[in-house]
Formats: sequence, structure tokens, C-alpha cells
Amino acid sequence: MADLQEHKAIAAKYATKVHTAALDGLAKNYALVLSKNDSQYVACGDDGEKDTIRTNFLKKKLALTNSDADLNGAIDAVCGKMKDDRFKSRLAFYYLLAEHFKKLEMFVKK
Repeated sequence: MADLQEHKAIAAKYATKVHTAALDGLAKNYALVLSKNDSQYVACGDDGEKDTIRTNFLKKKLALTNSDADLNGAIDAVCGKMKDDRFKSRLAFYYLLAEHFKKLEMFVKK
């Protein structure tokens, strides 16, 4: 099981510039998910996983109203960006999606 620092290092590997406060906030929001072996990674080859990310993270958490095609395109883009990682960190994946949709500030504690 990867620890939080490993997940953060993976996010830094793919993000243009890491917004540390947003990454920390995202990590706090998803601490339980990241603590479990079966949920800390994203399976890009699983269409059900992509549907869950689109519905639960992009639509519910980020409150996006974009078309499913647009949201799926963003998910596929992050999958492509992280293609070299066999195990795709959920924290890094969600961070990159939030960055793509300019929603990182949602995770900064005020």
C-alpha cells in the first residue's frame, strides 16, 4: 500500500505546478479511499470505474455539468497522461482532473 507521500509524489510527477494546499485538501477528503488497497488506485481499463469517476467525482464532487462525452474525454486524457504507471494513484488522478477543470480551489481549506 502506498503512503500519502507517495501519492503526492505521483501527483507532482504529472501536474504542471502542484498546488500544495489543494493537494492536501484533496488528500484529506479522500483519506479513507486512499487507505484501502482496493480503492487507492484507478483502473483505466475498467469502464465501470470511469463511470464512477465521472458520476461521483466530476459531477457530484466538482459539480460539473459538462456533457458525458466531455467528462469522458478528460478522464481518458488523464489515463493517457498516466499510462506509464501501472497503478494509477487515485489522489493524483483526481488532482489532475480537478486541475483540468480549474476546480483545485474547492479543496483549499479557508
